[in-house]
Amino acid sequence: MLGSGSEKLLLLPVTQSVKPSQRLSTPSHRRFSSRHTNSSHLRTHSTTPSPFPTHIYPTWISASVESEHIPLALSGAACEPHLTDLFLSSLFSLSPRLSLLAIRYRIGKKIGSGSFGDIYLGINIISGEEVAIKLESIKAKHPQLEYEAKVYKTLAGGVGVPFVRWYGQECDYNAMVIDLLGPSLEDLFNFCNRKFSLKTVLLLADQMISRIEYIHSRNFIHRDIKPDNFLMGIGKRGNQVNVIDFGLAKKYRDPKTHLHIPYRENKNLTGTARYTSINTHLGVEQSRRDDLESLGYVLMYFLRGSLPWQGLKAATKKQKYDRIMEKKMTTPTELLCRGFPSEMAIYLNCCRSLRFDDKPDYSYLRKLFRDLFVREGFQYDYVFDWSIQQRSVEEQRSELSALKSSAQLAQAAQAQAQAQAAQAQASQLPRRKVVNQGEDEAMDKGGRAGGSGMRGTRQQEGGWY
Repeated sequence: MLGSGSEKLLLLPVTQSVKPSQRLSTPSHRRFSSRHTNSSHLRTHSTTPSPFPTHIYPTWISASVESEHIPLALSGAACEPHLTDLFLSSLFSLSPRLSLLAIRYRIGKKIGSGSFGDIYLGINIISGEEVAIKLESIKAKHPQLEYEAKVYKTLAGGVGVPFVRWYGQECDYNAMVIDLLGPSLEDLFNFCNRKFSLKTVLLLADQMISRIEYIHSRNFIHRDIKPDNFLMGIGKRGNQVNVIDFGLAKKYRDPKTHLHIPYRENKNLTGTARYTSINTHLGVEQSRRDDLESLGYVLMYFLRGSLPWQGLKAATKKQKYDRIMEKKMTTPTELLCRGFPSEMAIYLNCCRSLRFDDKPDYSYLRKLFRDLFVREGFQYDYVFDWSIQQRSVEEQRSELSALKSSAQLAQAAQAQAQAQAAQAQASQLPRRKVVNQGEDEAMDKGGRAGGSGMRGTRQQEGGWY
């Protein structure tokens, strides 16, 4: 267990409590890996683009979630009827005395979902620091959060690996408090209209290879390399790529002897179908080579905008996975990487040629992309596509604001001119009436015989215009 044994965690309300009569009784919406339903570790990938807010750092979290802050009372309260997170109900039975002793964190909006739990924005009420809080029901058939926390502890200190502040049980839930990070690469990919430039992909690849190398150096393989599991930092570390979600991670060698796990076949599928290696589809035990092959598919996904095996239809999940495997196996790397620098195909061929227990040459793979980066004339300024996109959005906002202000000023000036014209016209009307009346009277005096008819005509022509 991480954190002190005597320390208790309480997720406190951001808003006021509601009446006890509103006690929550809706079913849980925990996410499970498909291995718990179909004896398979393979995850399905959501094709619905997640919305990305205009302001990326650091307000993306509050902008990317529609739900309101979750209200919790210290005793006997419940959440709003529209909130369906069952974990809240277990906190309502806490006694006021225990709750006051356990005050540590406030829980806010739901900001994401991991392998086997949901993630919420949290605030340390003492320091005011924002954190991420991952929760998992202890009633889960295959609890994974404790294991994930232990993996994080093993990886602690590595660049781009978030630090776990606390892990333990609170009521009926396992809770892990971890560093708060920025948007995922999938979020940013959607924000940039689902296409990254070569420069951005190479900047990302350099860091992502290093993250995977570090995980491997600590005797683990990730087994779920995908854009959703790489998050950018916030604040001063906004340009740093971070790796998360170790629920499917596995030791591939003994930490002391470095003895590699044995080669096996007929293994259940583990990971996300879109990015898993061909060997994983074939049921071969995963090793270091598979993480790097998955990264190759991620990089091509960023460059192309999609992969050839996306959108395939099938009657069952197994048939769909088989179709993905078939398409992946029959698509030559040269065809997959056509239209892009040859280094992309070289990278994939290098990963696919590795033997089960081979140690990848991470330095060579990094150099491959770094040489391409220099040859293309790019600058290591860490200006990613989303940085440019963000500036473009802000400039458009500024222009729209300026246009709106100009339009408002023009409208105000026009209204003022119209008001002045109306005022001038109104001030002239009485004088015209007097003049007309005077003329009519003079004409009446000058010719009584036709005066009446002439006076009527004159008033009609010029009296009140």
